[in-house]
Amino acid sequence: IHYTLTHSFSCCPSSPTVHDCEDVLNEAEVNSNWTPQEKALHEARLKAKAKRRLRKSSSRNSTSESFSESGDLAGADPNSPKGKVNTNDRKSRTGKGRGLPKKGGAGGKGVWGAAGMVYEDEEPDVRDPNYDESAQGDTVYAKVVPEIDERELEKMVNPIVQEYFEHGDTKEVQLLLKELNLGHNKYEFSSMAVSLSLEGKASHRELTSRLLSDLSGKLLSQNDMGRAFDKMLKELPDLILDTPEAPQMLGQFIARAIADHVLPMSFLDCYKGKVDCDHARVALDRAAVLLSMKREMVRLDNVWGVGGGLRPVKHLIKEMNLLLKEYLISGDVSEAERCLRDLEVPHFHHELVYEAVVMVLEAKGDKASHMMMKLLQSFWKTGLITVDQMNRGFQRVYDELPEISLDVPHAHSIMETFVDLCYQESVITKQLRDVCPSRFVYLEGDGGVIKS
Repeated sequence: IHYTLTHSFSCCPSSPTVHDCEDVLNEAEVNSNWTPQEKALHEARLKAKAKRRLRKSSSRNSTSESFSESGDLAGADPNSPKGKVNTNDRKSRTGKGRGLPKKGGAGGKGVWGAAGMVYEDEEPDVRDPNYDESAQGDTVYAKVVPEIDERELEKMVNPIVQEYFEHGDTKEVQLLLKELNLGHNKYEFSSMAVSLSLEGKASHRELTSRLLSDLSGKLLSQNDMGRAFDKMLKELPDLILDTPEAPQMLGQFIARAIADHVLPMSFLDCYKGKVDCDHARVALDRAAVLLSMKREMVRLDNVWGVGGGLRPVKHLIKEMNLLLKEYLISGDVSEAERCLRDLEVPHFHHELVYEAVVMVLEAKGDKASHMMMKLLQSFWKTGLITVDQMNRGFQRVYDELPEISLDVPHAHSIMETFVDLCYQESVITKQLRDVCPSRFVYLEGDGGVIKS
């Protein structure tokens, strides 16, 4: 019996434990002393015990679908809500299978897939949280400038125009405007520039006409220019409150713009019989008259006159001589002051002083000297002529006095008298009076004594 059991255990692959062997040996020893009923009961117990041990030692730990006495699923998480199965368990819930992961580990959320799987190239998704823009190759960044609204437009355009009136560089204005996103309000720049020039000098209006000519076709089209002048024609009732001559000036702007091809030739024709405002009608009539006076559409370069340092020196000297001669006839100091301001050459006022003193030397009688002293005194008190310009004018006469004496023999004595008069009225300084040259004569036979 011992040999037979040993052989059967060694050959049976389904008896992995020593406890099973001992139970079989005990059964063989007591079989001879048990009754058939006890023997059947003992066999049933052994089978039940073997099943329990097999269930505990199984490596699958699979859950059974059979219900327990309480009605819960076998294998359910005791901490989970009643009747729910743990959804995070990746093992089979059917009680079948080999206990391996589903799909061989290639399925499910957050897995890489099966070993040896080849993935195709996918385009990056910009909505991916891990999307790296810099890793996608060369990135081109474009500067986006927001469009300026009407409220901010005036605040930004006014300084540009005012600075342009100082330096007169149209290219600088173009660079500044390119940095701004004027959008559909870009025509407003032209109307603002013209409005500011109406309140300024003639040289400012000349600079504005040149600016519009340089911007036309580059930053502003003829349509934009037309909209700007159309807006100004409608705003003339408000413009004349600050500038009474606004209608005539705007007409000159329109004529100059048409001659410079800033506005189309048909601009005036669009308003024939359609204008109800009297001020706008005056401006359009002024432009039509100026254009009819010019044959072959020659540029109206002198519509504003030639202002400031742009004028030739000979022209400025001629204007100042005319100014002084008119003053000697009329005696109107305010008119002479206005004419001098209109010349817009404060750096050339020494020429006026020079011409005034020369006229005193060449004049007959004392009337001219007193009138010129009064004129220079007025210019000095108002600050129109500075100390430097006054000194330079008198010094030029001092230097040229020998040559002037050839035409005016008594030039030295007249000069001394006029200098003393100007010093007494606080027109010139004491230092300038002291450097006034006197006429000295060397007489022979007196031992070289200098006599005046």
